[in-house]
Amino acid sequence: MEAKSIVIGVEGMTCNSCVQTIEQHVGKMNGIHSIKVSLENKNAVVIYDSKLQTPATLQEAIYDMGFDATLADSNPQPVLPDTIFLTIPTQSALTSKQICSTLLKNKGIVDVKMSSDQKTAVVTFISSVTNGKQIIQMVPGVDLNISAPEVTPGTCEDSSWSQASSVVLRLKVEGMTCHSCTSTIEGKIGKLQGIQRIKVSLDNQEAVVVYQPHLITAEEIKHQIEAAGFTASFKKQPRPLKLSTIDLERLRNVQTKGSEMALKENSNVNDTKTIVFRIDGMHCRSCVLNIQSTISALPSVTSIVVSLEKKSAIIKYNPNLISIDVLRRAIEAVSPETFKVSLPDEYENAALFSGDASMGKSPHPALKDASQPLTQVVVINIDGMTCNSCVQSIEGVVSQKAGVKSIHVSLANRNGTIEYDPLQTCPEDLRSSIEDMGFDASLSAEAEPPVTIAQPSPEVQLESHKPEPPSKASPTHLARQETKAISKCYVQVTGMTCASCVANIERNLRREDGIHSILVALMAGKAEVRYNPAVIQPSAIAELIRELGFGATVMENCGEGDGILELVVRGMTCASCVHKIESTLMKTNGVLYCSVALATNKAHIKYDPEIIGPRDVMQVIKDLGFTTSLVKKDRSASHLDHKQEIRQWKRSFVVSLVFCIPVMGLMIYMMVMDSQLSDAHAHHNMSNEEMEALHSSMILEYQFLPGLSVMNFLSFLLCVPVQVFGGWHFYIQAYKALKHKTANMDVLIVLATSVAFVYSFVILLVAMAEKAKVNPVTFFDTPPMLFVFISLGRWLEHVAKGKTSEALARLISLQATEATIVTLGPDNVLLSEEQVDVELVQRGDIVKVIPGGKFPVDGRVIEGHSMVDESLITGEAMPVTKKPGNTVIAGSINQNGSLLISATHIVKLVEEAQTSKAPIQQFADKLSGYFVPFIVAVSVVTLFAWIIIGFVDFEIVEKYFLGYNKSISAAEVIIRFAFQASITVLCIACPCSLGLATPTAVMVGTGVGAQNGILIKGGEPLEMAHKVKVVVFDKTGTITHGTPEVMQVKFLVEGNQLPHNKMLAIVGTAESNSEHPLGVAITKYCKKELNSETLGTCTDFQVVPGCGISCKVTNIEALLYRKNKMVEENNIRNVTLVKIEENMDESVQPALIIDAELPTTMTSQKYSVLIGNREWMNRNGLLVKSEVDKAMMEHERRGRTAVLAAVDGVLCGLIAVADTVKPEAELAVYTLKSMGLEVVLMTGDNSKTARSIASQVGITKVFAEVLPSHKVAKVKQLQDEGRRVAMVGDGINDSPALAMANVGIAIGTGTDVAIEAADVVLIRDDLMDVVASIDLSRKTVKRIRINFIFALIYNLIGVPIAAGVFLPVGLVLQPWMGSAAMAASSVSVVLSSLLLKMYQKPSSEKLEFRARGQMRHKSPSEISVHIGIDETGTGSPKLSLMDRIINYSRASINSLFSDKRSVNSIVLNEPDKHSLLVGDFGEDDDTAL
Repeated sequence: MEAKSIVIGVEGMTCNSCVQTIEQHVGKMNGIHSIKVSLENKNAVVIYDSKLQTPATLQEAIYDMGFDATLADSNPQPVLPDTIFLTIPTQSALTSKQICSTLLKNKGIVDVKMSSDQKTAVVTFISSVTNGKQIIQMVPGVDLNISAPEVTPGTCEDSSWSQASSVVLRLKVEGMTCHSCTSTIEGKIGKLQGIQRIKVSLDNQEAVVVYQPHLITAEEIKHQIEAAGFTASFKKQPRPLKLSTIDLERLRNVQTKGSEMALKENSNVNDTKTIVFRIDGMHCRSCVLNIQSTISALPSVTSIVVSLEKKSAIIKYNPNLISIDVLRRAIEAVSPETFKVSLPDEYENAALFSGDASMGKSPHPALKDASQPLTQVVVINIDGMTCNSCVQSIEGVVSQKAGVKSIHVSLANRNGTIEYDPLQTCPEDLRSSIEDMGFDASLSAEAEPPVTIAQPSPEVQLESHKPEPPSKASPTHLARQETKAISKCYVQVTGMTCASCVANIERNLRREDGIHSILVALMAGKAEVRYNPAVIQPSAIAELIRELGFGATVMENCGEGDGILELVVRGMTCASCVHKIESTLMKTNGVLYCSVALATNKAHIKYDPEIIGPRDVMQVIKDLGFTTSLVKKDRSASHLDHKQEIRQWKRSFVVSLVFCIPVMGLMIYMMVMDSQLSDAHAHHNMSNEEMEALHSSMILEYQFLPGLSVMNFLSFLLCVPVQVFGGWHFYIQAYKALKHKTANMDVLIVLATSVAFVYSFVILLVAMAEKAKVNPVTFFDTPPMLFVFISLGRWLEHVAKGKTSEALARLISLQATEATIVTLGPDNVLLSEEQVDVELVQRGDIVKVIPGGKFPVDGRVIEGHSMVDESLITGEAMPVTKKPGNTVIAGSINQNGSLLISATHIVKLVEEAQTSKAPIQQFADKLSGYFVPFIVAVSVVTLFAWIIIGFVDFEIVEKYFLGYNKSISAAEVIIRFAFQASITVLCIACPCSLGLATPTAVMVGTGVGAQNGILIKGGEPLEMAHKVKVVVFDKTGTITHGTPEVMQVKFLVEGNQLPHNKMLAIVGTAESNSEHPLGVAITKYCKKELNSETLGTCTDFQVVPGCGISCKVTNIEALLYRKNKMVEENNIRNVTLVKIEENMDESVQPALIIDAELPTTMTSQKYSVLIGNREWMNRNGLLVKSEVDKAMMEHERRGRTAVLAAVDGVLCGLIAVADTVKPEAELAVYTLKSMGLEVVLMTGDNSKTARSIASQVGITKVFAEVLPSHKVAKVKQLQDEGRRVAMVGDGINDSPALAMANVGIAIGTGTDVAIEAADVVLIRDDLMDVVASIDLSRKTVKRIRINFIFALIYNLIGVPIAAGVFLPVGLVLQPWMGSAAMAASSVSVVLSSLLLKMYQKPSSEKLEFRARGQMRHKSPSEISVHIGIDETGTGSPKLSLMDRIINYSRASINSLFSDKRSVNSIVLNEPDKHSLLVGDFGEDDDTAL
């Protein structure tokens, strides 16, 4: 008699009364043990007696009641019964037969058998229907007792049957996302010994396993599922396996005998000895109890204590009755005979204690005395190795383990042979250590031990009460321990490619001891781990991630970056309010730090986002009676705003200018007067005294105080404000520069102005003290002049940057700044929704995203189905299907369905990658870095040179020092002259024109760029672009349009069966309801071909994501009629033109009039349409012919998507859709190459598409299947080779790479994030602007260099003159001349820069003319494709050299024989890598056939 269970699908139930009707009706039938009907799942689970009923009869019965019944699973599952023993009282009113028949009438009782003495009944029952307590009460008037313990599934009274019996186990399995997960589990568990059958259901998230409990335990199955990386739990807790009656009986007999023997032995206590065995192969407590119960039953054994932890057994025995060898064999014979028992020292120094030796002594000293270490060999089967590095890593890790003597892993045989010391390790440990590395390992030919429980002896109970080692501490205990000390660390993870990598890391790390929780953010490449530092350390966590095959490094000081909240708090009046807020917040669980400032009304709060969220914090403050709001972070391009700097430099310039003009006026006046004087001196031979008299008579030279002239006094007054207000910023900057031990422009400016000012001031004081007759020469005119020119330069530079930034700020559209947070009731009913700032979204919030909306945060879908455009993040042009359980990435766009997501990470998408590159110091700064020390050195040398010359030959100084006064001592004269010369050097060398050289050119350059649609952010990218050697293009949206278009339509039926126009009308109408980009492309194409804005009507529209659509189409006749009429009119018009003389008009006209109205007879026909991929056609029973399949493969090889269309069950068309290349792309690539740059294509798309696109635009180096995180690494890789890289991209996925590249160029139609990360933004979506931006950069840099020549030429000539090198020739440089030269250099630099305004960007026509005949599509063999992040080329690692040569030669022979090269020559396991040898990349005729 066998019970079976079957699930029957029931359609047509409307309410609970239907459920009850079915349950009552079927429940009454003969042989039905139980029936459970579920209205939600629309099914009935029936347990029945297979001898009395069959699935068909049950289906029939439900069908007869008026419901639709289908068999969900044609083969019913066996239901394994439980067994109990009932003791029948001796004075029973009923006979044993009557009791049997009474019991059998009850539901759930499968079988009843009586023992030979009629005292015990063995009842087999189904535990889900009834239980022991109910069975006792089933026979009225008879007092039944349960004698033996309840027996679990899989046991019966017949031991031979028990061996073969099986148990059904139902497990809930969490973490499965797709069918590959289910097949992984089925494959892994199905291989285990003792597993008969396993079925894993993705929808129900459960696994049903049929297994043999004497070979494998339920725990072991659960453990194996968890080892595969899923979470498993028992749906119904399996009870430990108990013994069958026969075994019990046997044991009872043995034990009684044993106790009699023991009595005898006790008389001879002194004869007992103690021995320690090492036992390998024990897995759990049951093994321990099994060995103890069996061995303690032996007559010669007085006691046995088995320790699972120490893998040892301490046995007291009587050596007169049993030998050590027999004992060892007895333990090895314990079922399932897989224990390996060894003596620590092979008899020699057998650790035999006499009976009175204390049992408490550790057995280990004895183990250590072993004279000769043992060696055993085990072979472990290892699955999952792919290459030699796997082999090396396994050998490396395992050989480090204690006790392992040697290991040899074979990749070919998929196994490892290990020699080990059984005292230090065991096969199970070795196996698990290989499993921990992520491979599947199993012990060859070793069965799992059985689990049996007998009444444990008192010692055993003691053993079992010992505390377990801490690693196995109970979960509650662990949780308690962890909450005390939970730390958080961040790990930088590289190499993640998609959401499944994230799931893989999260799933595997959650299983590790000491890890509390883990969250991985794909875009940021970061994992946030909460762990117990007592158990595990961050370095170990990183190591665990590395073992999974990802790169991982612990991020230092990445503190609570995500838990800082800046709030504006209104309503505080005094310090007590502040205290109230601070104290309340600090008491709140999860708030780490809080500081509130009354003056600014701001609160700065640090919190732990795991425990509390920003909205909770705000609520706490609100509850205290204050209002709060977020400190508005300026999301626009605030860091691009230069208003403040513009204001600052403008102010500086105006102040300097106001005071500079009078100073210059005075200076010019003095220059004129001086020249007149020198003329008079030359021609009229005036004496020096007359000169002096004339000099002092001049109004400005009049001394109103002795030694202080009007001129000097005015100059001083005008100079002070400039020095203080105009030079304020320079002083600050110079101080900062010197603090960092660098010398920049500011240092030189400050040095020159300060020295000039201080020297002039000091010399005035000296003159006044000496009451000098002749006024000293001062340099008060230097600071104002200098500051005017420099501040003008700085002001212009910032105005230029500001212009660019304004345009940028307009471009940066607002990213998702708000999120809609919803509250859900039971059954996901929407209770409320509110709009909140993105920064206030907390973990676990339910966020609603409507079609067309951006995902504000990363999350997991909990309700809804939709297609999501992730092209901005992953670069994949086609949208991705999202259903509950899938992860979504912030920044991707929801397309057609409304989704509810649960927020998991709130990551700032573009972390400031800009910080990772040091700004190149402007060339001028660099130059002044050398220039400043050089000039200072020249000035010092001049000073000392003149002092030395003066003391050696005073006459020279006397001759040239104009203001020489006889009353002053010679030494003073020399020192004054030397100072004057050295200051003149400093003045003329002042690098104000150097300071103008770059900013003016940059300003004009960026202005010209902006006029041409190229926004350049400042001088650095402008300067950098000319050094670029490699240009890296992203594919989707940059080289291609990013939206699919129909490339080709192939009609598969004759035109007379289905006219082509008609097919286009039908297909276009069908796809008009689809929101999938492919559908949109097809509809657009059909409308264009039919020249019509409207199409027919589409009904019963159904879409199956990932497969295709089905619908009904009507009302296309009018459309076709209009189209035909237009064709006819066209034909007639042509005829009219040709035969106008023959007067055709009369015959033509009537035709038009007749056809003007649409014939009323036309009836509307209904077409059923299927459009989709091969699988969709096969599913709908349509056979795809091999030639159609070949055509599809050909398109797919060229990176297109091939879609099949069927009308009324006939395949009638193949439509190839692809993302098309921008028309100017090929010219842009060619021009860049002709400019001497290397061009690289980098994409996240597959290698076929990438290669196809590359061949069309003429790029020879391709990096395909590169993930966002790897794009940065790729750019870095190119930079590490010493090349400057420009990256051109448009998506979020490009932004880190744009920021990393030396020059990031973003397409203006791209995403805001990319625009923010880039250095150059092209407003127009035109790749020729990439050429223009690099060209403009080269022209600007050339202009800057010319400016530097202008700036330096004056200095180079002026410095030696000022230093007095040319004094003997009569070339003397007065300080005013220095200032004039300076002014001239500044003016010439500005004029030179303005010439850039003439720049014209290279026109496409000219470039095309130049490139005519030289552009060609690349042949596949010229393109090298690199997959992923590895640097290896396309060579296949899996093929030997010989294979490759054969393939190559076969390919070339094929190409000789056939025009269309045979696709069969592609090596099947490696289609991508070899299709470049055989693909036909000729220009196919892509028009519609």
